[in-house]
Amino acid sequence: MVLDLVVIGTAITLGPLHNSAFILLLSSRRGVRQGLAFLLSWLANLVAVIAAVVLLTGGQPPARHSVPSTAAIVAKLAFGLALAVYGVHRRRRPPRPHGPPRWAARVDNASPGAAAGLAWVLQPWGLVGAGAATALDANLSTLTDWLALTGYCILATLSLVVMEMYALWAPKAANARLNALRKWLGDHQEQLIVTLALLVGLWLTARSIYELVA
Repeated sequence: MVLDLVVIGTAITLGPLHNSAFILLLSSRRGVRQGLAFLLSWLANLVAVIAAVVLLTGGQPPARHSVPSTAAIVAKLAFGLALAVYGVHRRRRPPRPHGPPRWAARVDNASPGAAAGLAWVLQPWGLVGAGAATALDANLSTLTDWLALTGYCILATLSLVVMEMYALWAPKAANARLNALRKWLGDHQEQLIVTLALLVGLWLTARSIYELVA
């Protein structure tokens, strides 16, 4: 479980769409405040999903080879296959021009509530669902699994935390460097999405098949 959560959390934190949007928010007139609203909403979404899983299982993983255990593995397999197929689909479709999103022109006047809502919209729910399916195996009677779930939520938010702190401590340098990063992310958006979807999808698929036959 721990290694799967590390892979999924890393893929979430490296996603180009929400990172680009977050940088755009940070460069706005009330950037630090809007960035904080986005960050807290992002983290709250992750925690809420994990909390729902814990409530569902009671903090105890289903017995090995039981029907619930098999269903959890099948769910993880489904997410893995879906991510892999999505990656292949994005790879094969004709390239499309990437202009600025419609809301970008209104970002200076956006409220913290709107920034928080944007975090919910841009959450990579396929990866979050894969993380939830993986968390079904968590045993909350052990410190290791508590740390694994906490670390997953932090890892999946890490890029936002780093950028928020950078904008707070060195706003001028952060503005220039983060906007350069946003341009790079925009130029390589398709490659990043395809790579992350394929890597995580194939990893989860292989792991799930192994768990089913082992």
